[in-house]
Amino acid sequence: MNARILSLDTTSEYGSLALAAGDQVLEELPLHAPDGFGQILYGCLARLLARHGWDLRDMDCFAAASGPGSFTGVRIGLAAVKGLAEVIGRPAVAVSNLAAAASFGSLPLRAVVLDARRGEVYGAVYNAALEPVQPEVATSFTAWLGSLPPEEIEFISTGFAPFQPALRGTRYEDALVTEAPRVLAGAMARIAAAGLRAGRVQEAAAIEANYVRHSDAERYWRAPDG
Repeated sequence: MNARILSLDTTSEYGSLALAAGDQVLEELPLHAPDGFGQILYGCLARLLARHGWDLRDMDCFAAASGPGSFTGVRIGLAAVKGLAEVIGRPAVAVSNLAAAASFGSLPLRAVVLDARRGEVYGAVYNAALEPVQPEVATSFTAWLGSLPPEEIEFISTGFAPFQPALRGTRYEDALVTEAPRVLAGAMARIAAAGLRAGRVQEAAAIEANYVRHSDAERYWRAPDG
């Protein structure tokens, strides 16, 4: 029997929920929450499950986006999944947004880049098995571009147009560029299903966020003198 997976992504104002049976995504629900997901998440989850006649106790595994993205959004999603998984005693998987985007690529090397704002990007390189070849970083696009391997590479992003001009005159000028969807919960569910089959799941309490960069509070905090 295919494992039943409930996954969610609340790392930006454009989030999503998904239900999957094994690798088959039964429904992927886009969410727009510019004021945050705290007020809408559980109601949307309940309606999604009801449409398919499922109960939370029917789930075999839960998955949540681990980041990078909004610090508050990441925490909301992980807290929801931890709570639900712990209550019914199911495992959980934390899935990187960047890895989820990489799943839409086709070449052996996939350079995933997402806008991190403040003049920075989140970037990482994955292979076709969605294993990290270069770690996730937050840096300027130019600096990240200069760190990439010389082999043929595919760029993947949910919005690559702002970065395209920076490829001109580089060895990546004619590289394949793939636009990943902004809605990623379905991809996260498929990654979670693969992890469940391979035994790469954890107790819910053990999953952690991967913010990649420090929050504003951490960046600007200064210890008092003395």
